[in-house]
Amino acid sequence: MPQGQEEFSTSIDGFIEKIRIWYADKKEFRDQYDAAVNGAKPCPLPPHDNGYCDWQNKPIDFLCQFFWDWYQWQEQRSGVDNGLTFIERFSWINYDNRAGMDFVANPGPGRDLIADFTNLQGLQMDAPESKEAIKRWVRQLGPKRMDDYKIEDWENFNEFFIREIKEGRRPVDAKDDPTVVVAPADCVINMIVDDLKADTPIPVKTATATMNLRTLLDGSEYAERFVGGTAVSCILMPDSYHWYHAPVAGRVVAARDDIGGPYYGIRNFPQLLDKGDVGYGYDYKDFQDFRRGYVIIKTVYVDADGGPDGEGYVAQIPVGLNSIASVNFLPKFKGPFLEPVPVEKGERIGNFQYGGSLNILLFEKGRFPAVQLLQGQRIGVLEDPAKSATRFPRAPHTQLRTPPPNGR
Repeated sequence: MPQGQEEFSTSIDGFIEKIRIWYADKKEFRDQYDAAVNGAKPCPLPPHDNGYCDWQNKPIDFLCQFFWDWYQWQEQRSGVDNGLTFIERFSWINYDNRAGMDFVANPGPGRDLIADFTNLQGLQMDAPESKEAIKRWVRQLGPKRMDDYKIEDWENFNEFFIREIKEGRRPVDAKDDPTVVVAPADCVINMIVDDLKADTPIPVKTATATMNLRTLLDGSEYAERFVGGTAVSCILMPDSYHWYHAPVAGRVVAARDDIGGPYYGIRNFPQLLDKGDVGYGYDYKDFQDFRRGYVIIKTVYVDADGGPDGEGYVAQIPVGLNSIASVNFLPKFKGPFLEPVPVEKGERIGNFQYGGSLNILLFEKGRFPAVQLLQGQRIGVLEDPAKSATRFPRAPHTQLRTPPPNGR
């Protein structure tokens, strides 16, 4: 809990009461919320769309009812197919709305309130009663996908959410070849930046993706190592396997899992998810202030003959997004370290609890020019159209416009 913040709520009733008290007694909170809803843009979705929610000029009772419904929905009706519904609905309060971004993401009572609700969601999914949601998720994932996982008597939903893969179901490619980089998670991969800067936002190809290495790595001394290098996003969907693994072998020289920040504040949530190519062209600057951690791996480079070509660094940055999405490292990788910690390629680093999540990988200049595959390797899955519609409900040609950079 941030220093100086009030105690977190322990029930949804107490949380709703807190909203009403804050609105009545805290001028800063009242002004912040009123500015957010007064600046809210019309929801660009049609009213019949499941993600529709109009925040324009809504009174505080609307916010109370929204959080109440969100909590009850997770408790009674949550499932794989609609796990993003309320997150999308909530995102419209800050869509192309600077005051809305201030409310959900900047330090202040709005963000404190959302942190309170996030903690309440975590308690909800740690409770024994959350086992009912497990049954719905298992049924919707289906026997084919569930066959990848070890079946246990999970005590609560969060235990199920970080379920473990059976041995051999995720073989590590070229484990003894240090030149081969492997996916850190079950994810959708996108190149996002080809010429990283230490502290200067830059345009990327035809997109507006920008990043700040010093901010992203929270001032780490290793940030300079990645100037001129490449960043790759690895986005985990809510129904995916939620452990993340080392992309290369080597020695972990630095690690943190405690970089604070908001969970909400994605300016254009549908643009991140849809297009059929998750995250392509998105402005990842949104995530450099989110709740996150990092692992810096010192790895061996080899030349074309397989001989030594020096040593360098790869950074792995797990980012917790909307809902709980906590960044949890295994004890072995919790820094600071007295000496570097060995890590194998494909070794588990940590996990995310319920919510949206991503890993950002950073590579030194010239070391990772493209995502490259060999013949016969998996590049995707032929989905059931009904399932695709729940993940990517709007086709590329119907995408919402990207808010201008000053919309933050």
